[in-house]
Amino acid sequence: MQRLREIALRHTDLAKATAATIRVKLLKIGAAVIRNTRRIRILLASHHPLRDIYFIAANALASP
Repeated sequence: MQRLREIALRHTDLAKATAATIRVKLLKIGAAVIRNTRRIRILLASHHPLRDIYFIAANALASP
């Protein structure tokens, strides 16, 4: 969780959040997972309040 906070959540509202807060607000999100032969798609709820922070974190972790 500390590395997630340092790398992906650096300039967000969760930059100083505890591990429990990050787990509850960012990682425990209901989603539909669609698995195909070439890719895996994760469909998140469009009304989630921290949706933008989730995508910022995902993009930061995906880029080398």
